[in-house]
Amino acid sequence: MLLSAFAPPPAQAKLIDTHIHLFDPKQFPYHPNGTYQPKPETLENYVKEIPKIGLDHAIVVHPEPYQDDHRYLEYCFQNEPRKGFFKGTVLLDATDPATTGRMKEMTRKWPDRIVALRVHSVRKRINASGGINNRDLTHPQMTKSWAVAAKLGLAIQMHMIPMWAPQVGALLGKVPGATVVIDHLARMGQGTPAEYEEVLKLARKGRVYMKFSGLGYSSKEKPPHADLIPLAKRLLDSYGPERIIWGGLGMTRKKYEEQRASFEAIWSFTDEATRARIRGGNAAQLYRFA
Repeated sequence: MLLSAFAPPPAQAKLIDTHIHLFDPKQFPYHPNGTYQPKPETLENYVKEIPKIGLDHAIVVHPEPYQDDHRYLEYCFQNEPRKGFFKGTVLLDATDPATTGRMKEMTRKWPDRIVALRVHSVRKRINASGGINNRDLTHPQMTKSWAVAAKLGLAIQMHMIPMWAPQVGALLGKVPGATVVIDHLARMGQGTPAEYEEVLKLARKGRVYMKFSGLGYSSKEKPPHADLIPLAKRLLDSYGPERIIWGGLGMTRKKYEEQRASFEAIWSFTDEATRARIRGGNAAQLYRFA
């Protein structure tokens, strides 16, 4: 299960990428309902870059091009660079009654490897069928899926725009044992200031984490995205140093250095202990990396 209480980060600093996507359409073709078709980012190429980056662990965030076909995620588990390097998220329709059983099946098959059910709410309109995104957060089955995920020790990984924060808050009220991880700063740039206030209020609901990733969705500037410093300060005030994690560090050493430069510039107002938590200490605790 996910940790039930916050704790200090491990004494040894870790570097954990909490948000990578891997794609290999030659070996694992994209799903017909996939919402986009990205260029390949294969496991084999990524493994070559891991020692150059210095990563301790990574979370494979199962992406929309594969929909609910998790064969490539399983392939990554089976061919990881070292035992226990990867953990991953699943993508399932949280309004489908079959999802609760499928989560149980995946966690039985891959014990302590599946860490979250990802839910996409990145459009203003509800999508009731087809590609797995923008399902109705008020649907009764959504609450049941959240409850089963919490019982299994899985987080709900919300890929959302700010307007959906009240509905997420309502679900947290219905499922008080849930853990929520908000992707990509909740895409601040795709909402209003008033809507983002509701995102900040989610921090009061309990085990809600903010992922420092997808900076381009929130920044109006080029890297190092200095305009995000005020946001970082507000997030630290709201979520505290224990509930912010870092993701999207890049698939190559070059991309990692670019992301690292932005990270250090934006969080320069904090002390090294706080930055170490965000770089990996918090994720090591949240995702149970020894």
